[in-house]
Amino acid sequence: MSLTTFINDQQDPAGTLVVVFLRGGADGLNMVVPHGDDGYYRARPGIGIRRENLLELDGFFGLNPHLSALHPWWQEGQLSIVHCAGSEDETRSHFEAQDFMEHGGLAAGGWLGRFLRVRPDAGHSPLTAVAIGPQLPECLRGAPSCAAIQSLDDFGLGDRVPDGFLPQLAALYKTAPGVLGPAGQSALAALERISALTKTNYSPAHQAAYRKDDFSSGLQQVARLIKGRVGLQAATLDLGGWDSHITQSVIMDPPMERLSQGLNAFATDLGPEELARTNIVVLTEFGRRVAENSALGTDHGRGSVLFLLGGALAGSKKVHASWPDLTHSPLVGPGDLPVNHNYRDILAPVLTRQSKGVDLSKVFPGHLLQPLGLAS
Repeated sequence: MSLTTFINDQQDPAGTLVVVFLRGGADGLNMVVPHGDDGYYRARPGIGIRRENLLELDGFFGLNPHLSALHPWWQEGQLSIVHCAGSEDETRSHFEAQDFMEHGGLAAGGWLGRFLRVRPDAGHSPLTAVAIGPQLPECLRGAPSCAAIQSLDDFGLGDRVPDGFLPQLAALYKTAPGVLGPAGQSALAALERISALTKTNYSPAHQAAYRKDDFSSGLQQVARLIKGRVGLQAATLDLGGWDSHITQSVIMDPPMERLSQGLNAFATDLGPEELARTNIVVLTEFGRRVAENSALGTDHGRGSVLFLLGGALAGSKKVHASWPDLTHSPLVGPGDLPVNHNYRDILAPVLTRQSKGVDLSKVFPGHLLQPLGLAS
């Protein structure tokens, strides 16, 4: 698990974008089950999830019971789901599909880095892009500035800074020529903000209960930054473990539990006001083949699901899907769900809500956007 946060010069940005990447090719047919399509059960006689075990969504789709903590958010109109989602990459290779998706196509740099750079209120402090983890994700390439740290508690100059050093350093930066002076002053201000947050123990609000795993820990740190009004513009987290070639339930059930309970705790902790300003996107590089394999697993495919939680939603309880009949409609390649909704078209209304006036042609160059109607 790695977490990336973006903090700009503003102490109260328009809102925060949280991007969760499910690495390994999460099987959308196992997460959001088309129980109304008999072809699903014919294709998956061993691993198909019975309708009576699902959490009902809209009469055709049901939610996997291991995602049960997300179901109340669906009922409240805070969760939206897009099925048959993905990119146009056809390699079915984890590395190539992830790279294509994070770069936003064949463009240089990452789509999120470009968004942070071209938005009208782009931040330029050293904390505009901060990765809590060992390295920056590819989607961040080209961001105004980046730093990778393991945790907020580690962000600082340490305990051995001599008395009076920071005021002297600030005075030097005030007289520094060119961009060095403002950059240095901004760095010191960022250190001061993080220091103020870490001096007190954090208590989740609204009786939110985070699990003791890396994913939930990362989300708790994001909540801490959002509520601390440090200028957080966006955050990314990775959650791995979705490559379900064998014994699908054994592989997928644990990360589904981590995803569901982590997001539930995060949304609960934020509360209604902060959640309305926070846009959470959950995506994966590709889905899995429709039919189960001989090892009661699923092989690499194309279309999967994309989840949206929080402020960017219109409130309608609808699974967005141009659904193919799994019995009679032709599938893609060796038997995959088609990609009927490009992930960039799903991100487009979210990014527009996040930063009004942003030129999305610079964020997703070379792609003719057809935004999906999700934004409020």
